[in-house]
Amino acid sequence: MPKVDVLDIKGKKVSDIKLSDDIFGIKPNEGIVHSVLVNYLANQRQGTQSTKTRAEVRGGGRKPWRQKGTGRARQGSIRAPQWIKGGIALGPKPRSYRYRVNKKERRLAIRSVLSSKVLEKELTVVDKLELKEIKTKTMVKALSDLKVEGKTLIIVPEKNQNVLMSARNIEGVKVITANTINIFDLLNYTNLILPVDTVKKLEEVYA
Repeated sequence: MPKVDVLDIKGKKVSDIKLSDDIFGIKPNEGIVHSVLVNYLANQRQGTQSTKTRAEVRGGGRKPWRQKGTGRARQGSIRAPQWIKGGIALGPKPRSYRYRVNKKERRLAIRSVLSSKVLEKELTVVDKLELKEIKTKTMVKALSDLKVEGKTLIIVPEKNQNVLMSARNIEGVKVITANTINIFDLLNYTNLILPVDTVKKLEEVYA
């Protein structure tokens, strides 16, 4: 059972916490993580790209010249694909790229990344993350006191407007709630900050 320090917002240790082996102590499954990440990225695609076929472009209603006797190649329409401003053959059309992966695979991928954060010492647990007012300077100081550098993901137990607004202008820092956790954000950000309440909520959901 992994054991990590619990810090206050000033970076001082106040206690320690034992993390669930099922969530933070498993052997990361890289294959499942890759599969779920590809699924997430595919589901983000809008699929709105579109080209016009020869039936949809303007013009080309009559045969440009007679079939025989001109010495030129036979043509049926000036909007065939080989013509300038002609239709596009086999071009993309609006479609959905969405597909589903097994729910157990998604949960295993999340647990794998959380466990890897513990193994690589990229997880910081704080007793609570609350700000009295919306102030970017306060959040910057808190991150500095916690000795967190680089891209940082903060997962709060529930929506916290002060924390969200204070962090949104800090480059490389993102705040999400526990119920919107996703594989892309976990992989895209190096450091992970979790209040104790978030840890408890994740252990309840992913146990």
